[in-house]
Amino acid sequence: MHRHPALIAGIALAVTVLTGCSAPPEEQQVEVELGDSPNQDVLALPDGSLDSALEKLPEIVESAMEQSGVPGIAVAVVHGDEAVFAEGYGVRTKGEDAVVDADTVFQIASLSKPVGATVVATQVSQGVVDWATPVIDHLPDFTLADPWVTQHATIGDFYSHRTGLPFAAGDLLEDIGYDRAYVLDRLALQPLAPFRASYAYANFGITVGAEAVAAAAGTDWATLSDEQLYGPLGMGSTSSRHEDFLQQENRAALHALIGEGDFEPRFERDPDAQSPAGGVSSSVSDLAEWMRLVLAGGTYAGEEIIAEAALQPALSPQNVSSPPHALDQRAGQYGFGFGVGMQPSGRVTLSHSGAFILGAATNVQLLPSADVGIVVLTNGAPIGVPEAIAAEFLDLLQFGYSTRDWLSDYGHAMAGYHQPAGDLTGETPPADPAPAQPLSAYAGTYANDYYGAAVVSEEDGVLTLAVGPDGGSTAQLDPWDGDTFAFIPLGENAPAGSLSSAVFTIAGGAAASMTLDFFNAEPGLLGTWTRVP
Repeated sequence: MHRHPALIAGIALAVTVLTGCSAPPEEQQVEVELGDSPNQDVLALPDGSLDSALEKLPEIVESAMEQSGVPGIAVAVVHGDEAVFAEGYGVRTKGEDAVVDADTVFQIASLSKPVGATVVATQVSQGVVDWATPVIDHLPDFTLADPWVTQHATIGDFYSHRTGLPFAAGDLLEDIGYDRAYVLDRLALQPLAPFRASYAYANFGITVGAEAVAAAAGTDWATLSDEQLYGPLGMGSTSSRHEDFLQQENRAALHALIGEGDFEPRFERDPDAQSPAGGVSSSVSDLAEWMRLVLAGGTYAGEEIIAEAALQPALSPQNVSSPPHALDQRAGQYGFGFGVGMQPSGRVTLSHSGAFILGAATNVQLLPSADVGIVVLTNGAPIGVPEAIAAEFLDLLQFGYSTRDWLSDYGHAMAGYHQPAGDLTGETPPADPAPAQPLSAYAGTYANDYYGAAVVSEEDGVLTLAVGPDGGSTAQLDPWDGDTFAFIPLGENAPAGSLSSAVFTIAGGAAASMTLDFFNAEPGLLGTWTRVP
């Protein structure tokens, strides 16, 4: 089965940090900067490396744009509790003249997770909740498949992807139009992996944790974010509501990857259903203020916004996100909404990527030991551009030279995200297919506890499938072989070229059930609908 691994909505790209491999120049001297304890020792920064890296940053961005075709990019760098770089490049929408600047608002996809985790930390700091608070304390009607896990899963468990929910749980429900309440309710039907002994990246898992925090605070998530983070930091262009993004005049359009190096503004993406995980919109100017807060351990402009003890758990390893496959390979780790890693220099990195296949890619990298953070926002689908820009900048900062071709390597690492989904992708229709039943035999209403009702209708010799609320997501069913039909799935999880099967079972001359392969890929095999008599 070929199913796209749901980046979506940010599924944030959980990108494993690629290790530099080039040898340093002969004159490069390796020095060690000693910390207060041995586990804080790191390679010393070359003299003047930050200034040199900042000087070369525009060239890095412009080169990445030229090589990739991404229409617009914005970058900010923070050091010494101030933004030392904030610039935009390219255009907001391909084919139009409006340029990207430091205040252009982008959809940041899964960068929403560390931003949202910072909102949670404000409430931990104020004693409203704790990272160890069970979500059931504030969402009494929420359930998971295992009653014991339902009672014990904490805000921190959901924010570190260790509840046992499967990868991308709920994303396909969002794809076909269901809202946050519907998706969270249906998570009870998802089978669970071992509790606190597994890792599976799930946008709606993060969303559950955030909803519990908002309920404890007596408000909704977007308002809580405004009041506790965006307002106090002066992030006036930042919002967790899609309608606010649409009201921004200076905003970047999404650009999907149509062909190699060909980005086109074809889609809109409303991520409100999973806003805490992928629904923030912001500018690099605003995100620079957020980076200042995190690098200062919760203090902003001399005022404690978050107690450091409340923020530190989010910035500490809580789960192994990428187990090593060799003795000399570093593991990937996840905190509460933050990726936590280690640079080849020995410096701790706090990071996250974000992406919409429909046309956005973002990355943030924070090096607390150097008091440096960089955020890169783009309006092109994920091909590794923001990660490559940030990685090359960090190379120059830490070593004084670039260690590898980051754009090429990240491009290869992410190529799979654009592979078409569905079991019929790349397949050739049978030369001599079996005949189908009369199309009226397939028409009818079908029930599914997870995905809701599906309606198959026949008109003028064509079958049409309608799923989602009010049948708002539709696809044409084309004959393939006997009782198997082909359809093109739509949405964030279906890159261009996707093709999936709809297989009907027949009883008494009429369809009794229908299995849609594209919707049957999650562990519970939930994609079978039963005909309603």
